[in-house]
Amino acid sequence: MKAFPMFIRTTDRRVVIVGGGEQAAQKARLMLKTDAQIVLVAPELDEELTALVEEGRATQETTLSAASFDAAAMAFIATGCPGFDGAAQALARAARCPVNVVDRPDLCDITTPAIVDRDPIVVAIGSEGTSPILTREIKTQLETLLPPRMGALAALAGRLRPAVARAIPHHQRRAFWGWVFRGAPRAAWNRGAEREAATAIKQALAEGRAPETDRAGLLSLIDAGAGQSDLMTLRAVARLQEADVIFLSGDLPQDLLELARRDAERVILPAPGSGTAFPLDGFEPALLAEARAGRRVVRLSGAADYAHLSCLPAPSGCDLEQIPGVVLAEASDNQTRTPGRAAPLR
Repeated sequence: MKAFPMFIRTTDRRVVIVGGGEQAAQKARLMLKTDAQIVLVAPELDEELTALVEEGRATQETTLSAASFDAAAMAFIATGCPGFDGAAQALARAARCPVNVVDRPDLCDITTPAIVDRDPIVVAIGSEGTSPILTREIKTQLETLLPPRMGALAALAGRLRPAVARAIPHHQRRAFWGWVFRGAPRAAWNRGAEREAATAIKQALAEGRAPETDRAGLLSLIDAGAGQSDLMTLRAVARLQEADVIFLSGDLPQDLLELARRDAERVILPAPGSGTAFPLDGFEPALLAEARAGRRVVRLSGAADYAHLSCLPAPSGCDLEQIPGVVLAEASDNQTRTPGRAAPLR
């Protein structure tokens, strides 16, 4: 990446927009979705921007100077004049203000992403200024995937977080929130029964636990197949993103862990042939201990390890699932297909 994606807090902070025409109005519309203090810098404003000032939703400065950018969270330069835009960008940088110059990616410290807004859930899609049409296409696809009510449920969860911290033991909180967002409350919310969802959550808080948090731990055996992240199955990716602990065979590329949730514990196991004895009669004790403690555990294995582990009897004290991998045709021409594995790609 040449640009790191990050959200900037805008509450009670100045956002400067230099320009008084349509380009500036486009940036103003975007910033009106936030609680920033919008400052328009231009001697004259078009009707739309003038109305914002008259309504008290923005302020206007008629002259531009380095002081215009003092203490600003960010600035947009949108005059449409290349020479003036360059001079304004230099003033913003002199004031150490991150700046975006419309249609001039070479002058930008920050770029404007395509945004899917389910406030407080916000998805930003960027291409480092290279492909705005593609980012808008991705935005359109995501708009159809994310329910309109999702943001309101997230806002309710935010209001209830202090109560959850008081009522739910620390080791059960992730499971509690999993129940809220994947269980009955989410289902009720999606069908428009917001009061029913809120009542269920508050009842669970009163009881000090969610109805489904006492379920057994889950051990997911995942065949990493060819070891390529873009060939992992959808279910495998889902389990990696839900996992509390991930055990990774040492012979697999560690970039597979980029698919996992960031705060999952990660254990790198010795690679086959490293001299460390493999438990031929069962699973690794540490792996079983985690699963029997009620955690969601992933064993990410190469083809040989997966073939061995998938033939073992199911362990007691936890649930077990097997997730076969994808086998490339080139790698499987001289191999006997393992029962239960996905068919080779042709």
